[in-house]
Amino acid sequence: MSTHDWGDQRIEIIVGALLRTGVTLAAAVVFCGAVVYFARHGTGVPNYAVFRGEPENLKSVSGIVHGALGMSGQAIIQLGLLLLIATPVARVLFSAIAFAIERDYLYVLITLLVLGILLYSLFGAGG
Repeated sequence: MSTHDWGDQRIEIIVGALLRTGVTLAAAVVFCGAVVYFARHGTGVPNYAVFRGEPENLKSVSGIVHGALGMSGQAIIQLGLLLLIATPVARVLFSAIAFAIERDYLYVLITLLVLGILLYSLFGAGG
């Protein structure tokens, strides 16, 4: 594929499709997780007087994936939220690749800087 095939309009179409697909997939996964969760826990009465954070197994990507494969409703919902968070990160990564193909190195640098900030805020800032 030549750089001529990677025009601005083509890139915008791909980015739009990437964002729509990511958000739609994330929403579908969250919905499926909600169905599973309510099927198993829908009759319970919540106790709002006591705060309960996320279980330890849902605080890591591997724990979320493992729980989702085990059909845990909470884990499936968390997986959907991870997909939602990953969508703009994938968009920025795709943009950096597209700018590199177009040989627009200033925008590659700026986009990689934005990607670095996103990744740091997701993985490095919480400490």
